[in-house]
Amino acid sequence: MSDNTDSLLIRQLDISRQGKSRISLTELRVKPGEVATIVGPSGSGKSTLLRWVLGEPLHDFSASGELWLGGKRMDKEPIERRQIGLMYQKGDLFPHLTVLQNLLFALPRVGKAEQRQRAEQALQAVGLQHKRTAMPDELSGGEQSRIALIRSLLAEPEAILLDEPFSALDTQLRRHIREWTFAQIKQRNIPAILVTHDAADHGQGPLVELGETHV
Repeated sequence: MSDNTDSLLIRQLDISRQGKSRISLTELRVKPGEVATIVGPSGSGKSTLLRWVLGEPLHDFSASGELWLGGKRMDKEPIERRQIGLMYQKGDLFPHLTVLQNLLFALPRVGKAEQRQRAEQALQAVGLQHKRTAMPDELSGGEQSRIALIRSLLAEPEAILLDEPFSALDTQLRRHIREWTFAQIKQRNIPAILVTHDAADHGQGPLVELGETHV
């Protein structure tokens, strides 16, 4: 390991299916505040790679490799101990909960008053305090993206994974939300991995291009 113990490091990763290598990655290091971008078409294994980092079971696949986070090896740890957040393409907000309830659900189990204060502060920071009682289906695409990201960050992860979070947005809004998201990650100084089919999403950080492998 290098001295940069705050990084997220993937090393010697190989994900195979039926004896055939589908994803091979010698090394990917993501520094705190950086966003590594994994670019590839549908079927290239982008989401499979994220699932391995997160710690989800990979049915029908075999995987070997090392995952380090904060100087600790994590690839043998269960998903709940990795402290890695995930933001899906559509935000994955709970449809039966209000915006505020969605945020409260993600917060660490501290006192209710402190939870409420943190959630309200987060809403104010993104200019959506007036949406606290709204349901997810009452939000625009950009509002859903902002709420989904701050919900993921309120859980205080040590790293965050972004699974094509901008693909449902139009071009102008996509650029705005992408820049805002990268700024939030940099401000919190945590490493992030973004998977996308659009190379324009690449920001400041490592870039990995995957070919079509139908994983």
